Amino acid sequence: MNILRKSILIGFTVLGMAAAHAQDTAPAAGPDKAANMEQRRAKMSEMYAKRQARLHDQLKLTTQQESAWASYQAAIKPAMPDGPRPQRGEFAKLTAPERLSKMIEMTKQREAKMEAHLTALTAFYGQLTPEQKKVFDDRAMGGKHGGHGQRGGWRHHG
Repeated sequence: MNILRKSILIGFTVLGMAAAHAQDTAPAAGPDKAANMEQRRAKMSEMYAKRQARLHDQLKLTTQQESAWASYQAAIKPAMPDGPRPQRGEFAKLTAPERLSKMIEMTKQREAKMEAHLTALTAFYGQLTPEQKKVFDDRAMGGKHGGHGQRGGWRHHG
């Protein structure tokens, strides 16, 4: 009986220590998370502006092309999402057909944004000289020297 009591006491002690440890290492929620997200958005916005400024300088646009550049930039500027992002738990509560419907809806929204981006890109691209088009093709949107900070463009390793 003494061994059983010791085992139970040890078990409760371990559980208590594990619970205390879990409270200490719980991820921060609330204002800290929101502040981190704001900092990340600000940094991403700053990096985007720097990339666009670098591309602008590399293109060596004429004064006649500046209005086309401004229109293009206004059309492609990343927008903040409308409203709060849906929680994963809420998405998981939906039925499979409801989840697929939501996914299709989000895809259509992204596609509409891409269509608008293409329209703006085509209008701007038409204003460029052949040399500028080559620079734009190489430097923008995942060309040889573009992409998401990766050497050689989108997901090119080597």
